[in-house]
Amino acid sequence: MNLYPAIDLRGGQCVRLLKGDFSKETVYGSHPGAMSKKWAREGASCIHVVDLDGALAGESRNLPSIQAIIREGGIPIEVGGGIRTLEQVRRLLDLGVHQVILGSAAVYHPELVEAACRAFPGQIVVGIDARDGEVAVDGWEKSGHVTAADLACKMASLGVSRIIFTDISRDGMMNGNNIEATVALAKACGLPVTASGGVSTLDDIRRLKAESRNGIEGCIIGKALYTGAISLAEAAAIAKEA
Repeated sequence: MNLYPAIDLRGGQCVRLLKGDFSKETVYGSHPGAMSKKWAREGASCIHVVDLDGALAGESRNLPSIQAIIREGGIPIEVGGGIRTLEQVRRLLDLGVHQVILGSAAVYHPELVEAACRAFPGQIVVGIDARDGEVAVDGWEKSGHVTAADLACKMASLGVSRIIFTDISRDGMMNGNNIEATVALAKACGLPVTASGGVSTLDDIRRLKAESRNGIEGCIIGKALYTGAISLAEAAAIAKEA
């Protein structure tokens, strides 16, 4: 199973939000590149980067930090947050980003997703963030008026390689993933799904790994790493077990 430590960027700093609330921010570091190097050393498969400023602005706002994460970490990274055009996708890939995550654009502009999948096969991931089963967009501040399952199925038909699913109610709460909803989404769309939001213990990693046969290919770990609740090295050992 793949492990994706999360680096959420705001103003060039590594932060975590509670349930996506920008007024409930905790800063965990001022050097994203150094953070990336630490997670790579401890066994990360890939670094999951979210440009929070970009999510609100509709365009990338932390490119220097993203470059530092690539340079110092030395492992693949995926980036999301405010990506609205094919040119923005191209720019990130040209910087060395391994995969680009489209979120709100998947709701507003599915034609962009389709064009990006054609232009960059295997490099486009869609992030689906849901509250009570309904997709949230624009930094989780608005409803996308579509269910997570319906959007995932549509994205599968457009050629997306993977879905990242976040249950917003679990994000930053450290009370475990919504495994049932994640498995249901994977089964509905037929794509590999990365679980996000709520991982707090090594047992959460074990439970997610047990569902790999049902489409869960990995998980994103955020707050639990920054508070020390989970050791990434120990989680990586579990992820690599046969």
